[in-house]
Amino acid sequence: MASDLAHALAVRGRAWQWPSGDFTVMPTGEIGRVERDIAHTLFEIAYDRANHAYLDKSLTRLRFIAFALVEGEPAGFALNDRLFVELPYVGRQWLYLGGLCCIDPRFRRRGLFGYLERLAGAAAGDALDEPILAAGRMAHPASYRGALRNPTHVPRVDESPTPLQRAVGLAVAEIYGSRLDPETFATVGDGTPIGYPRMDVEATPEEWRSFAHVNRDRGDALLSLTWSPRAPDGWDAPRKGGSVSAGRPRSRRE
Repeated sequence: MASDLAHALAVRGRAWQWPSGDFTVMPTGEIGRVERDIAHTLFEIAYDRANHAYLDKSLTRLRFIAFALVEGEPAGFALNDRLFVELPYVGRQWLYLGGLCCIDPRFRRRGLFGYLERLAGAAAGDALDEPILAAGRMAHPASYRGALRNPTHVPRVDESPTPLQRAVGLAVAEIYGSRLDPETFATVGDGTPIGYPRMDVEATPEEWRSFAHVNRDRGDALLSLTWSPRAPDGWDAPRKGGSVSAGRPRSRRE
């Protein structure tokens, strides 16, 4: 199966070499049976009770997937996208959409997670205009920890999202195809777990507080939003004149 994947990636994808492996990025609309089977196998390896319908849906929502081969073996994949969208009260904006990333436990702690995400995101093209809004649906505190280092991050423990943050969050959740609780920023599942990471999550009780309203048994995740290098004016301030409602976001694909 590994040789089949290597051949398929060489034929259909764009390849990079790295000291610890070979990497290929391709549009999700072009992946074949071999690549799809490998992605589902890696999902099963990385998650207990993996919900394969969730992966299939993600393959229709996010336009690029990056694969890693290490020592000739499928080591991981990441889904990602980058869109130029119209967001409520923000206007035309680059949006970086992080997706499912699965790494075989044998190849963890080699930097594959971040490298695959960057490759898949870069395949969508350069974000020439700043600032950039980065979004992700987080399964546990370890995956959310990086976002917490950014002072613009939302959601925040013990702070209600501002009307602007809620409006943008609702719009981003719609692009993902998710339903958002705008108070807690939990993306509400359909009643079926996405899966449970096969890893020991080392997190403090304080870090778990961000996930207090995330019901993984229901298929929930935590929507994370961060801006780089800075948030737009008014991101942290309550909007004057009452509440804000989110309009339907429009993307460059439309």
